[in-house]
Parts: sequence; structure tokens; C-alpha cells
Amino acid sequence: MKIHYCTQGSAEWKALRAGCITASNFRMLRSKVGGLDERQSQFVKAVRGGASEVEAMAIAGYKAKPKAEAIERAIAGLPVGDYSETAKNYAFRLAIERISKTPLDEGFETWQMERGHELEPMARMEHEQRKGVMVETIGFITTDDGKFGCSVDGFIRPSRGAEYKCFISPEKLRAIYLTGDTSDVIDQCDGGMWITNWSEWDFALYCPALSSIGLDLDVYTIKRDDDRIFELEKDLVEFERFVSVYEIALRAKAERLAAAQDFEPDDLPPEALAGPDLFEQVIATTDQCKAFVGVVEASRAAKAPALSLDF
Repeated sequence: MKIHYCTQGSAEWKALRAGCITASNFRMLRSKVGGLDERQSQFVKAVRGGASEVEAMAIAGYKAKPKAEAIERAIAGLPVGDYSETAKNYAFRLAIERISKTPLDEGFETWQMERGHELEPMARMEHEQRKGVMVETIGFITTDDGKFGCSVDGFIRPSRGAEYKCFISPEKLRAIYLTGDTSDVIDQCDGGMWITNWSEWDFALYCPALSSIGLDLDVYTIKRDDDRIFELEKDLVEFERFVSVYEIALRAKAERLAAAQDFEPDDLPPEALAGPDLFEQVIATTDQCKAFVGVVEASRAAKAPALSLDF
């Protein structure tokens, strides 16, 4: 873990995030298309947990055994689903940033992000006053290799982080205020605990519009769950491999173009310049990356020491 004391939104903060898989994107990159729905996931989890097929059917609410191919692959421990276009574009952006060492979008911020930065100090102050804690500001924390990072809105000694959200979407506000649904931020908070090894994380929803009735701050403390974090880690390691494949593909194309400059265009067949289809290379290598997850699971089953992220 490396702690970088800087102001969120500053040039230093933006530079640190370039090419780094950040916790605010963990939920997005884990949401795959063509994967298992909720009932299928329950069935697979039950079977892999040792339940019989009949017991798993009852748990998942099936009257007959589900026969989807994706379920069989999941039970066998094989990867299911594919990254969304949003996740693929994010991975490609990261690959470019790893090569350039600078933010591709030059640190562009939406008005919602700017609003969040403006309101965060007030949310932090309310948090301190109502919970009787002292919240320190940090900035950005990364893994030792710099491949993963999280913007830490606050640190409460000895081992608690803080995340402040200033949502204005009625859909998100309703889910949190009325049902305590923190699914929208759980991966980000778990990711923070994974990177820092801290034991808990305060998620604080700040909505000044409700200050007149005392509901402008709603705080939920998320306790560390190592099983949940282990599943997150598997997905993150797999995605990092995906980013690396894009980076390799870009560098390989650059090398081919550089080598081609030594030849006359008429003497160089088109296929020599294009080379094998880079997209197919990416897909083939990604399958190998997904298979790596099995190594992580085997390591855990054998109670082996945690695997290093520096491969």
C-alpha cells in the first residue's frame, strides 16, 4: 500500500489515477453481460458450496433443474459472461494511459463530480460532529505496484475509511434512505478495504436538501468481509490482465509499424503491416487470463499465502 497525500481533483491526483484501476469503477467492471442472473447465481453458489442439486433448486426457487450452459460452466469453475462495452472502453483507456503516463481525458470532471468535491468538506464536518470522530484527509492510495487505487475521502484511526456521496438521483436516494441499500457503493468500499487492509468503511450519504428534517447525512458502516473481498480480488486481477492485453496489442502494432518503415510500400504485402487480427489476439489472451482465476481459487483452498499482484 502506498499513501499519496494530495487534494482530490488536483493535477497530482489526476496523474496518479492515469492507468490505475480505481475503486469507483470496480462495480462497473464487474458487471458482465451474458452472465448469470440472480437465481442462477444462487443455484451455482449452492452447488459449489456442497448442496445437492435438489437442495440448490429449492434455495434458488427452481422446480426443475436449470439447463443453461452458463450454469454448467460456472459450476465447473469456468468464466461466464463478457465485459460490457463500457468496461472494454475503460480498459482500453487505461492501456493508453499506461503507455502515455498521462490521463487520456486530461482529468475531465462532470458537474456531478465537481458538486461532490464542493460538498465533501461539509459532509466530512457533519460526519465528525454526529459520530464523534476525527476524519483525516489523505487523497489517493494505491497498491504497491500502482495498478489499483482508491480516492479515500477520509481516514478514521485506527483502521476505518470513509466515502462520501452526494447523490441527487431520486432512484439512488430512495434505495439508500428507505431500504438501506448500499449495493451501489459496496464494491468501492470493499475495494478500499482490499487496497488498505483496513477493517471497516463508513459510507456517508450527504443530501443538503433534507437538512431541515435532520436527514442530510445518513451513515452506514460496512464491516470487512474477507470472503466478499476475495471474490472482488479475483475479478480485479482478471480485469487487470485484460488491460495488459490491450497494452500489449498496442505496443505490438507500434513495433510492426516501426519495422515496416524499413521497407518500400510496394514491397510490403498488406497483411504484413496489419498482422494477425489484434481483436482476436485480445480475446484469445483474455480467455487465458480468465483461467488464471482458477489458480487464485486453488491457492485459497490450499490455504497458501496470498498471491502477489506483481506478476
